[in-house]
Amino acid sequence: MSRSPLIEAGTSQTGNLLQFLAWLSERPRSYADTMEAWKTSCPRLSAWEDATANGLVDTAHGSAGAGSIIVLTGKGRALLKAGKGA
Repeated sequence: MSRSPLIEAGTSQTGNLLQFLAWLSERPRSYADTMEAWKTSCPRLSAWEDATANGLVDTAHGSAGAGSIIVLTGKGRALLKAGKGA
């Protein structure tokens, strides 16, 4: 199984990815809200796809009837912390 390479630091895609991770860290976000705000078919703006491929986010089940929520993984929190310090 091959792993997706993490996006190179300093690229415009990294800024978009960090913006996505920061947005998720602000409060719990539903899968529907995340898709509405971040899903794109443009390969240059692939924050959702990059985050999932690199294990930076995960889907967790919300409370009854609330559906799934998207959460940062430890790897996602570490990348966000490193990005804020850069």
